[in-house]
Amino acid sequence: MQRVYLDHNATTPLRSEARAAMSAAMDVVGNPSSVHAEGRAARMLVEKARLQVATLVGCLPAQVIFTSSATEAASLAVAQKGRHGGRFVALPTEHDCFTAWSEDEIPSLTDTNGRLNLNGATPLMDWLTRLDAPQGAQAALIAISAANSETGIRPEDGKVPGNGIGETLRIGSQGYGIVSDLTQIAGKAPIVFAEKKPSYGILSAHKMGGPKGIGAFINFTSEDPTPLLRGGGQEMNRRSGTENTIGIAGFGAAAQAAAQDVATGRWEEVAELRNILENTLATSEKKTIFVGKDVPRLPNTSCIIAQGWKGETQVMQMDLAGFAISAGSACSSGKVKASTVLLAMGFNEAEAASAIRVSLGLETTRTDVLRFAETWLAKREKHAQRAA
Repeated sequence: MQRVYLDHNATTPLRSEARAAMSAAMDVVGNPSSVHAEGRAARMLVEKARLQVATLVGCLPAQVIFTSSATEAASLAVAQKGRHGGRFVALPTEHDCFTAWSEDEIPSLTDTNGRLNLNGATPLMDWLTRLDAPQGAQAALIAISAANSETGIRPEDGKVPGNGIGETLRIGSQGYGIVSDLTQIAGKAPIVFAEKKPSYGILSAHKMGGPKGIGAFINFTSEDPTPLLRGGGQEMNRRSGTENTIGIAGFGAAAQAAAQDVATGRWEEVAELRNILENTLATSEKKTIFVGKDVPRLPNTSCIIAQGWKGETQVMQMDLAGFAISAGSACSSGKVKASTVLLAMGFNEAEAASAIRVSLGLETTRTDVLRFAETWLAKREKHAQRAA
């Protein structure tokens, strides 16, 4: 049985460019912090990768800080909350790496399609105003992702949310800072910022064909962040610990290749396959819900709700049939439960527990998606017959 991998939002196959860069880096013996020739050679690899990542994101190379993961980068971002009024809040639709740090329980702030409306008097604005009122307009650091990892939905008009969007976030004297999760959009679609850039961003190499265990914190501000890890002062005193030169080299190569894929329109072809998949399923299964189908979203992501058929069951049955998909968010240590993202969007418990995520990659073919559709529909019919 030839397996088909359809879980690219969880992790992606290692790109040949990244593999080659990492292989070459393995022969570079020096420590990037050493001043001798061997150390300078290692430093050159790190700085080359820094430029490659910066080019992908649209920032200055000096604004890229390499970390062990996007999760570490998220923690570093949260540590900067003191510069934004001392509070950190994450929307309930954010990844666990942010919601785990949120200091306030925010109600659902999305419309029925899961999109934030960041213009004018919105639920987000109303909530922030009410929260500020007792203490005279405090400021805060807010996590708003550029693309949701479960649904693929992108906020506003597909632009990356930034500080003071349309000045509507400038309630306090300092205003609200934004930290944007760029892990899913980077390398799949052009990164276009709103009126202003966010304060910070986070990235993960393995979401774009790079190695696992390497990420980046993007500091869009002009001030150096307060470090979480102190010690030898690596990464220009912003993140101590000897740089993972091999992983960083792979990250940079993957970022450069991913940027080229976006520029040449390769992900538009993937979007066509995603649409073929959804249209094929919708033709035979009328009650299936495709979350965010009519709003801007990632080109490869389909969040499918088959009411009454648990997502966990779907994942196991499709796995046995040779297809790798997921239920809920990536990076959840194997746990399967009702999606908190879908619950926050207004879906009920049964619907949120009946969702799967199918995320395609550049190597996915038309044959792959049609085989998946055929298999999924057959198993859906069997489930319906048993449930009758």
